[in-house]
Amino acid sequence: MDANSAALMPIEALGPIDRQRTFARYYTGALIDLVILGLFNEYSDKVHVYDFTTLVLASVLLQLLLKWTIIAEHRVLALFAGKTGFAWKALKFFVAWIILFGSKFVILEALSLAFGDLVQFHGIYHGIVWLIIVVVVMIVVEELVARFYRALA
Repeated sequence: MDANSAALMPIEALGPIDRQRTFARYYTGALIDLVILGLFNEYSDKVHVYDFTTLVLASVLLQLLLKWTIIAEHRVLALFAGKTGFAWKALKFFVAWIILFGSKFVILEALSLAFGDLVQFHGIYHGIVWLIIVVVVMIVVEELVARFYRALA
């Protein structure tokens, strides 16, 4: 289909390209993060976000940092491709755990640098436990939404 006939088609008739799918995935993820962070802000005394604008910006930053963490994990774990044996599997698991767990400290520091006291996680270990809880809930909800979306096909 050429550009002129595509312009005449209703938007629903045009299939998405990869960049559009990627945008939709990150956009949906950021909105899910916004809702989850907002709910924790509203109903928990362990998470505090100053205002809605900060909530939106923090959600976008969280989405980017979480996706970068997953990209980093996949790239590092690709180095273990073809390695067999218990020791390699144990090392691979340990490295994945270090990346995923350690990234939460990077995320907490990035939020602190970007927003200062406007975004705060309180509690054990300077709020890292509550950040991990929030991030895990975000990831679980994103996965549930993705599974529901795939089930609609």
